[in-house]
Amino acid sequence: MNDTTRTPIPANIRWLSGITAILLALQLGLNQPLQTSAAPQGMLNFQLATTGENAAAIAQSWADAGMGWARASIWSGFLFAMLYSALLVLFTNHLLTDRPGIRERKTGRWVRGLFVTAGLTHIAEYSLMLVNLDAPSDRLSLSATLLALINYTALVMGIAGLVVIRAARRRPLHPSRV
Repeated sequence: MNDTTRTPIPANIRWLSGITAILLALQLGLNQPLQTSAAPQGMLNFQLATTGENAAAIAQSWADAGMGWARASIWSGFLFAMLYSALLVLFTNHLLTDRPGIRERKTGRWVRGLFVTAGLTHIAEYSLMLVNLDAPSDRLSLSATLLALINYTALVMGIAGLVVIRAARRRPLHPSRV
């Protein structure tokens, strides 16, 4: 029977994963009252509004339910961005512990950069969205949409990079025990 030695996931990553998952559940819960006919996907529709007219229609539809839910979602989004970015960077570092190759290290730098970019663009996007709630404009709406697209692209590319890092070597550096 082969037993591959693997490094257990450190406690800080496990704790951060749990806290991030709880905050994600909170974000999903905060999004429920924001789902209206003008915004069937809630905050996602506001992120991708692209025009001041669309953003104003969405904000108006939220005015009935109270803008408190939208503001709470945006403010918790700032914390969520910091947490998931830190988590993904730590997880990338963990996956690189048994990957000393030059290519893996370079890929790891790119992946960490993508996750930091995702977090920073998320924070910038939510800052614009917070201002856009009060005075929707084409410039703010389009900028928030572009930042959202950069954020999602960086996340997807970073996760793909993690797959590349793990697939770069078919066997771990530590030989399996027999």
